[in-house]
Amino acid sequence: MTNSIKQSSGIKNIYLETFGCQMNELDSELVQDQLSALGYAFEGDRASADVVLFNTCSVREQAENKVLSRIGELGIEKREGREVVIGMLGCLPEREGKKLLGTYPQLDFICGPSELDHLPTMLHNAVLGERLSASERSALQGNRSRRSTALSAADDNLELLDLARAFNPDHRRSSDKSAYVRITRGCNKFCTYCVVPNTRGAEVHRPPDAIIEECRQLVQTGAVEITLLGQTVNHYRYTHDIAVNDEGIEVPQIGPGLTAFSKPLDESQRITTFANLLKRIHDEVPGVQRLRFVTSYPKDFGNDILEVIRDCPRICNYLHVPAQSGSNRILKLMNRGYTVEEYLEFIERARTIIPDVEIAGDIIVGFPTETEEDYKATCDLIRKVRFKNNFVFHYSPRPGTVAIDRFEDNVPREDKRRWLNAILALGSEISGDVHKAYEGCKVGVFVERLSPKMTKNSGVELMWDSGKIQLSGRTQGDLICVFDVDSEEMANNLMGTIVDVVVTDSAPLLLQGNLVRDYVER
Repeated sequence: MTNSIKQSSGIKNIYLETFGCQMNELDSELVQDQLSALGYAFEGDRASADVVLFNTCSVREQAENKVLSRIGELGIEKREGREVVIGMLGCLPEREGKKLLGTYPQLDFICGPSELDHLPTMLHNAVLGERLSASERSALQGNRSRRSTALSAADDNLELLDLARAFNPDHRRSSDKSAYVRITRGCNKFCTYCVVPNTRGAEVHRPPDAIIEECRQLVQTGAVEITLLGQTVNHYRYTHDIAVNDEGIEVPQIGPGLTAFSKPLDESQRITTFANLLKRIHDEVPGVQRLRFVTSYPKDFGNDILEVIRDCPRICNYLHVPAQSGSNRILKLMNRGYTVEEYLEFIERARTIIPDVEIAGDIIVGFPTETEEDYKATCDLIRKVRFKNNFVFHYSPRPGTVAIDRFEDNVPREDKRRWLNAILALGSEISGDVHKAYEGCKVGVFVERLSPKMTKNSGVELMWDSGKIQLSGRTQGDLICVFDVDSEEMANNLMGTIVDVVVTDSAPLLLQGNLVRDYVER
């Protein structure tokens, strides 16, 4: 994805490309707003930009290879005389450290995801051509303890960076009807295949009042849909510090350094759980017409969260809950912390409390020592859960993870490919059934974008009449739905609104329908 705004005359132009998860997308949005406020402009052309920034992912090998390829191309351009500042942000520099500056001398600076408040200074120095040491050209959490890293993540500068785009409407595009809000940073799970705990640090939870205020400000600047982000979002838990108010009474604080509440709160109010947070956002920010969250961890997902989703109509009936494997033996090697039986028990609870819930997951195939029996167990899990879709990846060793040192990558590539393709085919079959069940139903669709006139999904081709404009959006359950409208004016009016659509046809991963003509923006 690339972010761009209109170039301003006489100032430095930045090209920013983002790889990886929603956390990185949010970080890039915050970086863009932060640097725009300092007078930089953003454009969509890497070839003509004065500054090129890559916000990187270290979880998937393919994403990493792409960014390193781009860095290599820019290195050639620099050697041929192009004057361009190159910066690398995100998880890859945090994992690889300062050696990146030696391996890729074309890099002017590197910045980890927990140090983005240092970015303006490093960029300023690079633009001025300052000759600095490797230490001065890098901002990384490095070898700090997980506790000191956690405290750093809660510093005022980083908290203000999260809030900046909401509190400064001049630097938030009003056309953006959907927004991300981070509620936690870091992860404490230490799955053996994952580098995130090392690149993003220990789990830290933001103060609930700061989150709610950010949501309120985003709504005031045009947001209709908000997605709460966290590595294990359902583990959100904030304990208010105690302060003494003007009357000498001990009261919980709103957050670090913020004014205490004016009256004492009972014990239950001193701790804000994820369920409490969802309910507060729903009730206190009614302008949020759709509230989503990702990613959930299947263990310790209480009924209180499920009941809040059920009882609050603007919270979406969608859960992204990675299973990763259907084999207890593999789950243990992955250090996932739950069994297949516990995962299925959670799914049963979710569907009992929220009958219309839709569930998506993640699957890793070919983990070290995985056998045909383990693969078949994963297929059995997929059949039982009946995910609306799964994000399926084959295992590849990642530097900085426990697995790369502990386990030999001994599953043949041919088996990984065969299992992945078979799981994709199985998932497509189940997804087709899930989507077909919506035919004849009326669904609310949050209109996101224009869609191609023709789309292919798992071999199914759907075509629409020429001369029509096709729009694409998502249901509350995160199903993609497309429908036709008669004019460009109508398409523009519907963009970023929620409309009713009657589903007439379906395919795996796609609904097709007709707009209810007396639509009501909700």
